[in-house]
Amino acid sequence: MSTVNPAPEIPRTHQISIRVRYQETDAQGRVHHSNYANYFEMGRVEMLRASGRTYRSLEEEGIMLVAANLKVNFHVGANYDDLLTLKTTVVKAKGVRVTHHYELFLEDELLADGETIVAAVDREGKVCRLPSWLRLG
Repeated sequence: MSTVNPAPEIPRTHQISIRVRYQETDAQGRVHHSNYANYFEMGRVEMLRASGRTYRSLEEEGIMLVAANLKVNFHVGANYDDLLTLKTTVVKAKGVRVTHHYELFLEDELLADGETIVAAVDREGKVCRLPSWLRLG
């Protein structure tokens, strides 16, 4: 039996720290662009965990959140061993979709920002409504 919070309060904004690992960099020592999608996912996962739920518990309920859209704006590159701060904000969560906005900083400098839309699907891959506790207002 899973011990999850049945009625979690999802934070609207959440922050995590990310240390750039060597394998995330390219030949110039900068974070390769493909890693930003992983960073954004880390933000979503940890935001859900902060509510007392996990992606695993959501999947045990038969709900998967799949990426439907990803947008990244690159401003300044990050380097190996930089300690970054990722701010994740829920912009919208209703029906079958959740929209998140991201801002990635090195100290006070904005390195990248972006947005994802994730959609809820069941185990067969059919679109389904978000659970009521995951929806906003």
